[in-house]
Amino acid sequence: MNEFQKNAIKYIDENAGIFTGVSDAVWGYAELSLKEFKSAKLYCGTLREHGFEVTEGLAGVKTAFCGKYGSGRPVIGILGEFDALSGLSQAAGECSRHPVTEGAPGHGCGHNMLGAGSLGAAFAVKDYLEKSGRPGTVIFFGCPGEEGGAGKAFMAREGLWRELDCALTWHPSDVNEVYSGTNNTSIQILYKFHGVPAHAAGDPENGRSALDAVELMNTGVQYLREHMPSDCRIHYAITNAGGVSPNVVQSEASVLYMVRSNHVRDTVKLVSRVDKIAEGAALMTETGFDRQFIDGTAEIVPNFALEDVLYDCFTEVGLPEYTPEERGYAQKLRATYEVYTAPGVGPSLDGELAEQVRERTRGFADALCEFLLPKYHTTGFTPGSSDVGDVSWQTPAAQVRCVCFAFGAAGHSWQNVSCGCTSLGHKGLINAAKVLACAAIRLMNDPEALAAARAEFERRTKSGYVCPIEPDAVPTAID
Repeated sequence: MNEFQKNAIKYIDENAGIFTGVSDAVWGYAELSLKEFKSAKLYCGTLREHGFEVTEGLAGVKTAFCGKYGSGRPVIGILGEFDALSGLSQAAGECSRHPVTEGAPGHGCGHNMLGAGSLGAAFAVKDYLEKSGRPGTVIFFGCPGEEGGAGKAFMAREGLWRELDCALTWHPSDVNEVYSGTNNTSIQILYKFHGVPAHAAGDPENGRSALDAVELMNTGVQYLREHMPSDCRIHYAITNAGGVSPNVVQSEASVLYMVRSNHVRDTVKLVSRVDKIAEGAALMTETGFDRQFIDGTAEIVPNFALEDVLYDCFTEVGLPEYTPEERGYAQKLRATYEVYTAPGVGPSLDGELAEQVRERTRGFADALCEFLLPKYHTTGFTPGSSDVGDVSWQTPAAQVRCVCFAFGAAGHSWQNVSCGCTSLGHKGLINAAKVLACAAIRLMNDPEALAAARAEFERRTKSGYVCPIEPDAVPTAID
């Protein structure tokens, strides 16, 4: 670790209250995707206050922004998120289900910490640029709507990520690792059917049922499942069934579809088939429909060269030390759920490495993961979706995961919300800030590492980026 990196760690420690304060405030706001107005205002104000040049409303997304500092190359982007999830309100630091406000949102994926940790890294890189006088630019990106809205993908449609030499990010987790591998793509479309109302007993022949159209569409998609690639998935939710009166022919009904595949180009093709089924359902019921594009994401393009840099920096930074109180809190949380597989052991981690992890998890009994997972590289697949993939198609990108949650806790859980405004979560986001800052500073001083990342990126993306966001689509919050 060089002196610049040591100074960055010192800077983050000395200013930790700024970043944990932002995290706690955003945890309290708990705003849903594309509605993060308070969170965005806080970030933009904090960035301006500390000398960043702020641009708001990126790519037509009201809550997307960036804070830029420096000049010249390399240009390194650090990605932050800050949206919450519906229905997950939970009191901080409690070990039983206790919503702050029943039915309100909560940060079950830890994006309050994600954005704040990335902010800390950007601030430390700015401090390095100021004190060293060396060329380089750091850009903190406020990326809204990861849980539904795909802010980064809308930015990718505008080619925004192409200006970067690389992008770094992280995610709160129950393990410490440098993430490797790829994931699912996803496209969401809302189909709103319009019919003709009528009395279901008195004059049913004059009615045209939008609900019938939704049901026929769903049936058609069930038959499609036999005739699509085995790696594809189609999910749906009826968002409007036309009311609760069975003696009325429902004139309005809606269904939201999510179409997934390993590769975005295949997802785009499958969506066109689902569209045809909607057309057929409308034809059969003599109804009309509006098709509303919601969002879409591409698969992640791994970059082993960047992963190596991140792993080296993670090893040098080390891990937080926990107090007896923090371990006790995690142990109480750990007692509220079952763990059926070792955290971190999945499609991306198998064989000897998986056995090493299992040995260190002590039969899944640990309350906290207090080690860094072994380094691994893979193009292996995991089933979730993230708009980080769209960034990785336009610039080399990589990410780490840092412990902010109790060991083995389910994603999007109230247990994670509980952790997100505690010293346990604070230590995770500060650790992430240090790792990302050290990696960015190393890359700014190591042109060979950046060149290797770029060469790998060019090789892996030679097929070309297929943007999942349709040309006329606008960012849409799902109510």
